[in-house]
Amino acid sequence: MLLHVVLFEPKGDLSDADRAALVASIERAARTIPSVRRFEVGRRLSDGPVYRVGAPPALSYMASVAFDDRAGLDAYLAHDAHVELGRLFNQTLAAAFVYDFDVADVSAAVESACEER
Repeated sequence: MLLHVVLFEPKGDLSDADRAALVASIERAARTIPSVRRFEVGRRLSDGPVYRVGAPPALSYMASVAFDDRAGLDAYLAHDAHVELGRLFNQTLAAAFVYDFDVADVSAAVESACEER
């Protein structure tokens, strides 16, 4: 499984209309792109523990999009709904980090690591 992880901070002066357009675009991408297996969005806990490794900026939101494989991620990135989402992200965000991860269930990962020895 691949995870497309986006940590982001909207611009402080974002209008209600721009915020609504961004949310609608996220919902459209989650709903209409066939290769999406799971699409989650969340807000960072303001009272949660703080883990400091270096000095990364504090980003308030995250999105995590799951795909079966690289072809699913590539299809998502090329889809018209994602192209529109990317356009709105670039217009409305103050900062963002985007990462793609090849992930496995922890028991499968441990088993695979043991087999390699």
